[in-house]
Amino acid sequence: MDKRAFLHACAASAIVSTQTGAWAQSAPAKGTQHQLSGTGSDGKPVMLSDFKGKVCLVSFFTAGCALCVNELRLMREFYTSNRQRDFVLLGVNMDDKSADFMQYIDLLKVSVPAEQRFPIAWRNAPGHQDSFGPIARRPTHYVLNRQHQQVLRREGRFPPTDWDDLWISLS
Repeated sequence: MDKRAFLHACAASAIVSTQTGAWAQSAPAKGTQHQLSGTGSDGKPVMLSDFKGKVCLVSFFTAGCALCVNELRLMREFYTSNRQRDFVLLGVNMDDKSADFMQYIDLLKVSVPAEQRFPIAWRNAPGHQDSFGPIARRPTHYVLNRQHQQVLRREGRFPPTDWDDLWISLS
């Protein structure tokens, strides 16, 4: 790549990241009380209101996203260790096709122990509704307090300080 092409690529990246930042600002603000209702991978209703009084980590992901898969592994470990502390992990799959979503669920059934599984809804299912707005980057995580008000929105990797803050919020 010549110097000019490199500079154009850098400029394009900078423009995209600024636009992503602007888009992220149009996302729900901290303190927003969220709603979600949909159908879980088991065919049963999944409603955020069913978890009233619990701290919730809502994670939007796609099955083919390597970062998402790694993040969900860490989240399963946290979930397993903390679900007795009024904590719930709720996954929202954003794959375009139902077949991709179901293939992912089938894979989980054979690769993840039952005690590490958490509710997962498919965002593109008929009747799915939520108040989280557009999701520009996968994964995107929301931490909701016990009143389901947004405390944190994180695009991409969930850093160690977020895990610490989440653990403290369960006290």
